[in-house]
Amino acid sequence: MMDNMGWWGPGFGWIFMLLFWGIVILGIVTLVRWLAQSRPGSTGEKTPLDILKERYARGEIDREEYEQKRVDLEK
Repeated sequence: MMDNMGWWGPGFGWIFMLLFWGIVILGIVTLVRWLAQSRPGSTGEKTPLDILKERYARGEIDREEYEQKRVDLEK
């Protein structure tokens, strides 16, 4: 006589439940990480304007060159 468990037996149901929820959680984590990386500036990446400001602050370029490049970047 076969019980309601089928041919898997009484011990395998929880393994498949853990596997299912593990895949769901892994998918959510992957999606969140991908969305966080796809936004510009969210991962610590500098924009070209940030780099330009740093160069001006360090004195690598003068005010005139800074203003010209800033206008070009903001187009």
